[in-house]
Amino acid sequence: MFSHIMIGANDVQESKIFYDAILAAMGYEPGVIDEKGRCFYFTKSGVFALSKPINGEPACHGNGSTIGFSAKTADIVDAWHAAGIAHGGTACEDLPGVREGTIGKLYLAYLRDPSNNKICALHRLG
Repeated sequence: MFSHIMIGANDVQESKIFYDAILAAMGYEPGVIDEKGRCFYFTKSGVFALSKPINGEPACHGNGSTIGFSAKTADIVDAWHAAGIAHGGTACEDLPGVREGTIGKLYLAYLRDPSNNKICALHRLG
């Protein structure tokens, strides 16, 4: 459905360190910085990118927005969360764990990245 997701970062290098760590926990390669100072993570299903806002204003989080990363196992979700905390992220919402809802049983973890964007790792159970 999506070709790419780009989020704002106040310090692309700081955010790259954070995202390199959490995405490595999921098996992805480090991001690539382009000539404009943006960082790109290329996958078979799409691209995730970091950029300073082009209008020159500070990056800020989208109130009510969450970007979710799909994880193959609950252990990967836990590794993702631990890597995020160790590399400048902050925990938000509940601790990593199982949640049930209308879309089934999920194993989830939430973080705020260095620019305060809310992100999630999700593994579908059963």
